[in-house]
Amino acid sequence: MGAISSPDFKAVLTKYLTDPNRSVRETCEIALAKIEWDNSEEGRQHLASKKSSDQTPYVPLNSFSRFKPTPILLHESRSTHNSHHSAIASLRTTLSDTSVPLFQRYRAMFALRNIRTPAAVDALAAGFSDDSALFKHEIAFVFGQLLNAHPVYLLLNAAEALGGIAMPEVQLHLKEWMTRGDSPRVVRESCQVAINMWKARSILFLINWYETSGQFHCANGLDSVRVEATSA
Repeated sequence: MGAISSPDFKAVLTKYLTDPNRSVRETCEIALAKIEWDNSEEGRQHLASKKSSDQTPYVPLNSFSRFKPTPILLHESRSTHNSHHSAIASLRTTLSDTSVPLFQRYRAMFALRNIRTPAAVDALAAGFSDDSALFKHEIAFVFGQLLNAHPVYLLLNAAEALGGIAMPEVQLHLKEWMTRGDSPRVVRESCQVAINMWKARSILFLINWYETSGQFHCANGLDSVRVEATSA
């Protein structure tokens, strides 16, 4: 609905701003803000210019063709090469400030994506400290779009953290990335470490369960055999 940008959808989106699911509420908030922006003077001028909202000095035109839920912050992302460090600092502040509307934070996110430098990627990674699952999902997707090795090292700790969750569905994802042909070696090895952690935690869990439930009988197995042999 946000992509269509018709004011006709505002009523239904507003209805779900109070949905119990936070991700639904946030998605509707962003869509409403985009409709407002697209129909504002700034948005109309932007559309009339027929220029890609992704055009920056750092990436080719239309290098990211996926629909974006928000336009990027063009006035900040068009900084010159010599001043882009200050632009990154400003964008990082916007990205991480939870008092700023999500629409603006997403615009900062896409501007950082388009700058594409290691410093910009590090700024994006700061968004993982946010408590919004939707926000962190979008940052992870942006990392995938970058096709850059730098984010890999930022995600290794996340892979190993998954190993500490010790749930079967987690192991499936770890095994997939450990065996994928296009998975970087450092990712495969981190997933292997995570799987080993998963196995260790699973074993400890089972031992603890048997001990606390009174069903851990391995230790007295030989005694039972001796009793049966004596009776015979």
